[in-house]
Amino acid sequence: MKLIRFGPAGDEKPGLYINEETILDLSGFGNDFDERFFENDGLNRLQNWIDENRKNLVKIDPGARIGPPVCRPSKIICVGLNFSDHAKESGVEPPAEPVIFFKATTAICGPYDDFVIPKNATKTDWEVELALVIGKKAKFVPEKDVSDYIAGYLLHNDYSEREYQLEREGQWVKGKSCDTFAPLGPYLVTKNEIKDINNLGMWLKVNGNYMQQGNTRNFIFDVSYLISYISKFMTLLPGDIISTGTPPGVGLGMDPPCFLKPGDVVELGIDGLGSSKQRVVSDEE
Repeated sequence: MKLIRFGPAGDEKPGLYINEETILDLSGFGNDFDERFFENDGLNRLQNWIDENRKNLVKIDPGARIGPPVCRPSKIICVGLNFSDHAKESGVEPPAEPVIFFKATTAICGPYDDFVIPKNATKTDWEVELALVIGKKAKFVPEKDVSDYIAGYLLHNDYSEREYQLEREGQWVKGKSCDTFAPLGPYLVTKNEIKDINNLGMWLKVNGNYMQQGNTRNFIFDVSYLISYISKFMTLLPGDIISTGTPPGVGLGMDPPCFLKPGDVVELGIDGLGSSKQRVVSDEE
């Protein structure tokens, strides 16, 4: 399944993506795609409900806003420097263990919402990333069992303000958590639809020019290792998001560095997970 949410920000409804012309309204199911949904076997219940009610499902308004495909998770956990070539362009050695940081959930927005450069920010950057959604409570999960804990996968642009992240002391979270810094989707793709999560092409363009092109086969730490590793340090709740790192081609790594400005257009995608597009605006607009 490809699960989608649509409607005004903060008032989204659940839907089912069939193709670009057909998105079905699942409001009658009665549950949003949140922690309670995932922890109560929501995916299987939803599939059964769809099978029973498909002939009565209606298309959504084609002009409806598409929101993030999951409702506010308890946390977003990000993995830094998880591609060896990205570590190189950042001027650091590949890490011996995953580099973990948090991103505020208030940064979440829809895949086509405007991206807002914060006031006084001058080094705002892009990062195409594969993100996964946890399907059930996870703690000290063995690598061999990780698949049982995954609900699905989605596209994430891990926007970053490099001055806040690297020059303002403390942890990276300051440069990762501004409003609109986490566009998710367009949809959540359930794990059964992805044959090999560790072999997906990924790309990002700015103003039509390719900036990032990579593949998840170049992970330093693959998805199974990451979930098992992170679950040793914290309990992962249903609906939690883990974002797995970005390939080379970020603005910070260019010579000279290149950062976003109002009027730019960012497009990105991952094989099987769709694509998204954000118009860059200033916080003063």
